[in-house]
Amino acid sequence: MTTTTIPEVTFKTRIRDDAIEGPNPFDWKDLTSDEIFKGKRVVLFSLPGAFTPTCSTSHLPRFEELHDDFRAEGVDQIVCLSVNDAFVMYQWGLSQNAKNVFLLPDGSGEFTRKMGMLVDKSNLGFGMRSWRYSMLVEDGVIVKMFIESGFEDNCPTDPFEVSDADTMLGYLKQR
Repeated sequence: MTTTTIPEVTFKTRIRDDAIEGPNPFDWKDLTSDEIFKGKRVVLFSLPGAFTPTCSTSHLPRFEELHDDFRAEGVDQIVCLSVNDAFVMYQWGLSQNAKNVFLLPDGSGEFTRKMGMLVDKSNLGFGMRSWRYSMLVEDGVIVKMFIESGFEDNCPTDPFEVSDADTMLGYLKQR
């Protein structure tokens, strides 16, 4: 990790706009790091990609399932970040029935790069993606990170041992 505070970036997101008719009633909305983290207690977890097996069967669903437990520990918001665009993240959210976890697209990978967590996954045909990790952020300051082992470009495995929802929740309950 190369930082103790959240990097300042602007995320390109899409929000529903009821004034727009048709099959795509969404408009672009820039969302800054400050808008997400300032004055809040946020759990962010990052994963290699929407629609990928571990991300879709375990990582996101368990955070979604434990949402109320995180809220009981004083977490204002749970954020799932991936180096995917807003359209992909939206469709993945629909397919996962994600209602409680905010899916944040890091389309250009800028946030992930500034966090020092950008890795090349070309061996899987993905290109540049986020390494799998989770963190507790309080008012823009990183309090705790759980980073999967084996951090490297073209890692032949996809470690998933410490960035899971249960590890983070256990940490919060011990604080």
